[in-house]
Amino acid sequence: MIRQTTLARAVSANGHGLHTGEKSSLTLHPAPAYTGYVFRRRDLNNFEIPAAPQYVARVSYATTLMRQGVMISTVEHLLSALRGSQVDNCIIEIDSLEVPILDGSAEPFIEMIERAGITSMEEPRQFLRVLKRVEVSEGNRRMSISPAQSFSISCLIEFPHPMIGTQRREVVLTDGEFSHQIASARTFGFLNEIEALRDMGLARGGSLDNAVVLTPEGGILNREGLRYADEFVRHKILDIIGDLALFGMPVIGRVEAERTGHGVHTALVSRVLRDDAAWEIIDSTALSPALSANGD
Repeated sequence: MIRQTTLARAVSANGHGLHTGEKSSLTLHPAPAYTGYVFRRRDLNNFEIPAAPQYVARVSYATTLMRQGVMISTVEHLLSALRGSQVDNCIIEIDSLEVPILDGSAEPFIEMIERAGITSMEEPRQFLRVLKRVEVSEGNRRMSISPAQSFSISCLIEFPHPMIGTQRREVVLTDGEFSHQIASARTFGFLNEIEALRDMGLARGGSLDNAVVLTPEGGILNREGLRYADEFVRHKILDIIGDLALFGMPVIGRVEAERTGHGVHTALVSRVLRDDAAWEIIDSTALSPALSANGD
């Protein structure tokens, strides 16, 4: 039987926000069963914002949550690390409006979770099982989720840059696959767009330390090069996992995504949850022995 999990102890990290550039201190705390992921603004009397679709406020260049006018921004990489590490319950204490970007991937958050350790709880893990296909689209951006026996993602991206072009990757999120294949893929951006982003109040904390920066001449500025030849599509899968963490529990279904962004990801979550016939909640006692063994 799979049981719910939380962290064994609190663990902290410091950094700055990708878009605000402001310093940010983050502490991940153990949480009771059925808590899910809850952000706590330490700088605002511990005001709490659950990571849930009804609190999604903005999704242009990052996923931002807001409750009663209080925001927490750029949550997707941390949520991806928690979901990918199979941590079900966590209080995320932060003293700023933006989660620190760290190196631009989920790997530093994975390292935090490993330092804290993961402990099992008495309560059975709950899953959202997809019962019928649901799709959202915006122009040539398309994303769907369909019934399946496990959680898998097929992702395609297209950018008119020779370092990217068309990239496609599929991953089945079995135990350990996230940390081995997805977690270290960094966010990326285009040098000729940075000035416009900063004029919009975005990317003020961006640097070669936390993003892959692509040049108009067809290369990248980062001296160390890419971590994977297809690092770009791997990072998109990382973002998808983080945004689908807004379901509040692990998903059993197959995701297909083409040219998507945070807006499409969060729209799919909302559309699925609005259709009562599209999903059901089951606990680990209803899973097959094979699924229980690999953590899907």
